[in-house]
Amino acid sequence: MTKLDPRRHPFREDLAAESLRGVVDAERYVQGDRRQVAASAVPLRREPHAAANLDTEALHGETMAVFDERDGWAWVQLDHDGYVGYVPSEGLGPVRPPTTHRIAALRTYVFPEPDAKAPPLRMLSLNARVCVTEEGMRYARLDSGGFVYGSHLAPIGRHAPDFVAIAEGFLGAPDLWGGRTSVGLDCSGLVRLSAAAAGHALPRDADMQEAEAGARINVPDGAGLRRGDLIFWEGHVGIMTSADHFLHANAYHMAVELEPFEDARRRIKDAGFDVTSVRRLAESP
Repeated sequence: MTKLDPRRHPFREDLAAESLRGVVDAERYVQGDRRQVAASAVPLRREPHAAANLDTEALHGETMAVFDERDGWAWVQLDHDGYVGYVPSEGLGPVRPPTTHRIAALRTYVFPEPDAKAPPLRMLSLNARVCVTEEGMRYARLDSGGFVYGSHLAPIGRHAPDFVAIAEGFLGAPDLWGGRTSVGLDCSGLVRLSAAAAGHALPRDADMQEAEAGARINVPDGAGLRRGDLIFWEGHVGIMTSADHFLHANAYHMAVELEPFEDARRRIKDAGFDVTSVRRLAESP
């Protein structure tokens, strides 16, 4: 029997999702309650405490199933990528009317009124989801309260034409394990956020992306690499921005860095890791 990945399947010894009844053993099974991220973003951790490792983040407007909730933490499975873990309950709210738009800028502010001089209510990041109830000359009103600059929004289903250009916008952003915003993100977070903005639904972690993203291609010694190719090492991924330059969030620079691919490849190989595969996404949907 295939061992289920706990990152993508909600099961514990005491509790599991109803959909896993007969697949895993647990003391009880539940359907889960529907919730939505009301904060700008919430961390998803491996254990229900603030000192636990950050695995990923859920952005404003994203929805999830909540299977258990106690001591200020909810055990959830995110809808957008199926990731399982613990998020702070205080950042969640009821599911509101369906979202109509996503944030298309790297980041933007929500203002209490359609005035850039007003003290902002919160900041939202790329791909956060909102419900617009009214579109004005410059600002859009949100059903949750506040206004967002209209050009920073894109209707759900409208995709950016070039995911690499989106990724390049993160240049210099801090490297943060598990991060999914320009305030801090990791290598696979950079790939997933950028690809999602262009309509590509990729899994969260580098090993998942290596197994599932696009199609594997053969490029002996790097010959034939092109813009948009994803380069994988064990536990690491980056994006070719041209035939010879490479963008990745990494701990060496502690930031999203653009560098000659051969320089990065040589440095990573000196650390004991060689390229494991190259994958190429289809044209944007």
